[in-house]
Amino acid sequence: MEIEKITTPNAPVPGGHYTQAIAANGFAFISGQLPIVPGTGERIAGSIEEQTLRVLENIKVITEASGSDLSRIVKVNVYIADIGLWDKVNTVYAEFFGSHKPARAIVPVKELHHGFKIEMDAVAAIDQLL
Repeated sequence: MEIEKITTPNAPVPGGHYTQAIAANGFAFISGQLPIVPGTGERIAGSIEEQTLRVLENIKVITEASGSDLSRIVKVNVYIADIGLWDKVNTVYAEFFGSHKPARAIVPVKELHHGFKIEMDAVAAIDQLL
C-alpha cells in the first residue's frame, strides 16, 4: 500500500507533528480542522456558525487537494465543546453538504485547543494517489 501526504496552501498549516491529510488505499484521511483562516492564521472566535463554516471550508480545500470533492466525503467526525450548540452546527453542516449525507459521529468534548467550540476530521474517497 502506498501512502502520500496531502498538503495545500489553501488550508491552515499544521501546528504539530501531522499533515493536513494522508492518501492511502483509495481514501484521503483529513486531519482535524479548527476554525483557522488559511494564509493569515486568524483564529475565528465568533459564533458557532462562523466557526463551523470555516472548519468545513478547510475540509473542502483539503479534500479538493486530494483529487476528490465534497460529494465523495464518506465520514465526518464532529468534536463539539458545547452539545447545546448542536442544532446550530447541524444547520450549517446541512446547508454546506446539501443532499449529500456522509456518515457522521458527534463527539461532545470538555474543551478544544485555543478555546474553539468545534473541530472536525473527515475521510473522502479518492480515485488514486496523486
